[in-house]
Amino acid sequence: MLLNDNPSRASCPSAGKELEAVTDATFADRVLGSDLPVLVEFWATWCGPCRMLGPVLEQIAGEYADRLRVVKINYDENPQTGMATHVMAVPTMQVYRGGEMVKSLVGARSKARLLTELEDVLSPA
Repeated sequence: MLLNDNPSRASCPSAGKELEAVTDATFADRVLGSDLPVLVEFWATWCGPCRMLGPVLEQIAGEYADRLRVVKINYDENPQTGMATHVMAVPTMQVYRGGEMVKSLVGARSKARLLTELEDVLSPA
């Protein structure tokens, strides 16, 4: 089951925004070339914490779409990007601003904790 395949969440208003999937081929354009800061989740289908984190990231993507892009990249299917960005475990979240990584977070967390850790990124410039 994919992160966004849960039919029980389809009609839930707090379900958030479906995350864009990036690949090794699209990472530079969609992440490094973005005008907005980008939160990238490195995930895998076999990763339980990744499945728990998915809905949290979808909610944040929906609520902060004007200040932050949230995308996901399947680490197993796109190993070049994971290796190039030194990802050692999933889930790993990296924040990019102006083409540079400014923050790296490893492991699942609650929405409240993640928003606290992203405060500097989400603050208006």
